[in-house]
Amino acid sequence: MMQNSRIVRKEEFREKVLDLRRVTRVTAGGKRFRFRATVIIGDGRGRVGAGIAKGLDVAQAIAKAKSDAKKNVIIVPLKGRTILHEVEAKFSAARVKLKPAKEGHGLIAGGAVRVVLSMAGIKDITAKCLGRTPNKLTNALATIEALKKIRAHPKKLVVVKDVPNIPEAIVPAK
Repeated sequence: MMQNSRIVRKEEFREKVLDLRRVTRVTAGGKRFRFRATVIIGDGRGRVGAGIAKGLDVAQAIAKAKSDAKKNVIIVPLKGRTILHEVEAKFSAARVKLKPAKEGHGLIAGGAVRVVLSMAGIKDITAKCLGRTPNKLTNALATIEALKKIRAHPKKLVVVKDVPNIPEAIVPAK
């Protein structure tokens, strides 16, 4: 007799629901309630994504946000347990600054920034929200914008003096 065998596929991403809100649309017949979910996914090895979706119930909103996050996955170049260089980014009203740290320093960040960085697998970093917004969604998206700005090999710049008509010029190194 053949047993019913099921193939269990291990999920490649971990997920964390960052924000869950009830949103209302006022119509002629009354109010319509929906749920907006913000989900952060990551594999802990440099891949992270954020998704936002609305649904009629909480489970539907989370499922849709998770599939949206999978479409928006970015790859972050890492240097061991930290990032390669200092970076700052802005998204809407949120501004975030990320600074690499030495091994053993830990993940020093708050709120939404901490969730995004831990999902990406960054373990030693210092982060600061410079904007005054308490909105988790914009802070998370500003963090992802900052992670997008990290370059594996940032261009080296050299200060050159005695360029005609310009006291000092910054030109790319050869």
